[in-house]
Amino acid sequence: MSRMSRRRAVTLALTTIAALSLAGCAGATGAENASGAKPAAATAKSVSDLGGFDKLEAAAKAEGALNVIALPRDWANYGKILDLFTKRYPEITVTEQSPDFSSAEEITAAKTNEGLDTAPDVFDLGLTVALQNTDRFAPYKVQTWDDIPAELKESTGLFVGDYGGYMSVGYDSSKFAAPTQLSDLLSSEFRGSVAINGDPTQAGAAFAAAGLATVQSGGSLDDFQPGIDFFSKLDKAGNMLKLDVTSATVASGETPVVFDWDYLNAAHSADVPTWKTVVFDGVGYAGYYNQAINADAPHPAAARLWEEFLYSDEVQNLWLKGGARPVRMEAMTKAGTIDADLAAKLPKAPADTVVPAEDQSTEAGTLLGKEWAAAVQ
Repeated sequence: MSRMSRRRAVTLALTTIAALSLAGCAGATGAENASGAKPAAATAKSVSDLGGFDKLEAAAKAEGALNVIALPRDWANYGKILDLFTKRYPEITVTEQSPDFSSAEEITAAKTNEGLDTAPDVFDLGLTVALQNTDRFAPYKVQTWDDIPAELKESTGLFVGDYGGYMSVGYDSSKFAAPTQLSDLLSSEFRGSVAINGDPTQAGAAFAAAGLATVQSGGSLDDFQPGIDFFSKLDKAGNMLKLDVTSATVASGETPVVFDWDYLNAAHSADVPTWKTVVFDGVGYAGYYNQAINADAPHPAAARLWEEFLYSDEVQNLWLKGGARPVRMEAMTKAGTIDADLAAKLPKAPADTVVPAEDQSTEAGTLLGKEWAAAVQ
């Protein structure tokens, strides 16, 4: 589950299918075909640029490969989603790279492998890292683009929110009484027991933990200092664990109290029956992970097909089955395509919820970069 060490433009006319097929030839690297020219898919901003969805599928099958990165199979139902894509497109070999990488490490991997067939084709990123790296993304708008709320997508399609939830605290109820407010975690009962899912300067879940601590401490998303101060207190009290959070560490009891997204914390109950998840009263913190296409994708058609797949009704419902809230949920509810039974099982949302805007996320990321290491040593 962990993404701890993990833990987001131009137009070209459609070329011939023969030219597209060259993208999968031996010796082709990056988004270039054997002749050294970029295939049409590398600059397509929508399926219409390729002549329709069937042409996109044909081009992706001709490439025959897709590189994904930082997608733990027990993270928001990614295992089922990956398996469904493989079943639907057996002609496309999916390589799952470094599932426990942070959002920041995804970008590093893209830089390290730039121009190679091993470069990631697509990214799954926290907002802060996505905002910092827009020059590495290819703009693309999926067919269901209009269903995605404007505040959850970059206007040209450089990165797009996909699934999300609320920051929560999960805990082993056989060892601890239920924390009902943030300050409870500062008590001696939680000595050496509280972990966050990553480094907030690199991982979206950890960044959100700092955001939750901020708004639960009376602060606002304009200034994350109260959240940094809280974790500094938690560290000084001897309560903070500096371990990579994984399903294994939760199952073994090494990380018995965890700040994480509600859909990830809830999933631990499958391994630890006494595991419970709480979303504190008061101000709640919501967030979405973002999809983006690598501008240097070695398999640009498969990358775009993957995005279309993720934003389809079927896969949006698979996010829901994983306990996450799909970005198209409101539109699908109106259209009657949402899985109503699964939607009814979602935890009740906090009455007062905040989601950071782009400028707030950028400023918070800068502040965390300056202050976090010294505050939590």
